[in-house]
Amino acid sequence: MHNVQSIRENLLNVELFNPEIIELIATNNWLNIWVPKQYNGLGLTFSEGLKILQTISKIDGSLGWFVTLCSGANYFSRNLIPSVAFELFSNQKTCFGGSGMIGGTAEKINDTYLINGLWHYATGAPYLTHFTLNAQVLENGQPLVDENNQPKILSFILDKSQVKLISTWKSMGMIATSSHSFEVVNQTVHQDYSFVYNTFFSDDLVDKIPFRVFADLTLLVNYIGMTEHFLEKSLEIITFSIKEKLQLFLNKTTLQLLDYAKQVEDLLLKNHTIEDDFLEEIHQFGTETVSALTTYILEIYPQLGIRASKLNEEINQIFRDFFTATQHRNFRQTFS
Repeated sequence: MHNVQSIRENLLNVELFNPEIIELIATNNWLNIWVPKQYNGLGLTFSEGLKILQTISKIDGSLGWFVTLCSGANYFSRNLIPSVAFELFSNQKTCFGGSGMIGGTAEKINDTYLINGLWHYATGAPYLTHFTLNAQVLENGQPLVDENNQPKILSFILDKSQVKLISTWKSMGMIATSSHSFEVVNQTVHQDYSFVYNTFFSDDLVDKIPFRVFADLTLLVNYIGMTEHFLEKSLEIITFSIKEKLQLFLNKTTLQLLDYAKQVEDLLLKNHTIEDDFLEEIHQFGTETVSALTTYILEIYPQLGIRASKLNEEINQIFRDFFTATQHRNFRQTFS
C-alpha cells in the first residue's frame, strides 16, 4: 500500500486505522518529525515539518489530524530529561497523545505523584503507547501554587496500561482519529516522567518556537490539505466556476504560511524576540484562512449533487472531516 488512492480507499469510513496504516506511519517515521535525531527522530525544521503535515492531510483528514496531534505530543520528548527520552523513544513506534485540558490532580508523595482524573478528546487514543496529561499538583491534600501564586500545574507521561479509555468520540467526521476520553485512577508516576512545556533538554531551533505559532501553523496546514483534497475530488464530479480562484487561494495561502514559518525561524536564528504583534498577525492569518476555506467549501458543496451526500463517498467524508476539524477551539470563531 504505497500510492495515495490505495491509502484513501483503506481509510474510507473506517472507525479505526488498520495495521497497514499504523505500519505506514511508523515506516515513514511521521510521528517523530519533531523528535531530535539523537532520540531516533527526524529532527526536521519547522518549515520542513509543516510541508509533510500538509501532504498527509491532503491524503486523508483523520490521518493528517492524527499525525499532526501525535507528532505534536511526541515533541514533548524535548521536555523530558534525556535518560527518559532515550528510554521512551528507543522504539520508533512510541506514540504520545492526550489532552491539553487540566482534568485531574497529582498528589506529590516523595519523588512520585499519585494521578487521578478524567480528560477528554485524546486524538488517536487507541493507537497511543503513552498518554500525556495536565494535572493540578497537591501535597498533603492541599493545592500547591507556583511562583506567580497560581495553582501549580505539571504535565505527565503515563504508559497506556495506566489509563482507562472511555468511548466518547461520536462525531460525524474525523471518525478514525478515535479521539476518546480517558480516565486515570490512583496511578503512581515517578517525578522523572513529569515535565514543563517551556523547559527543554534539547537545543534545536524548533525548541524556541512559541507554542502559539506552533499550534496555529500545524493545525492550519491540516485545513489547507483537507481543502486541497476536497477540491480534487469535487472536480471529479463537476467543473465549477470558482475552481481557479480556490486553487490560487490555496497556493497563495500555502506560500504565506511557509513564509511565516521561515520568518519565525530566521528571527530565532538571530536570537531576536518574536513580538506579540507578530504572533497575533499569524493567528489572525490563520483565523481568516479557515473562514475563507469554509466559505469556499460551502459554495461548492451544494453543486455536487446527491453523490456528495452519500456516506460511502470520499467527497462526503472530506466534507464531514473538515467541518469536524474546524470545531477545534484554536480558530473557532464565536458570535454574540
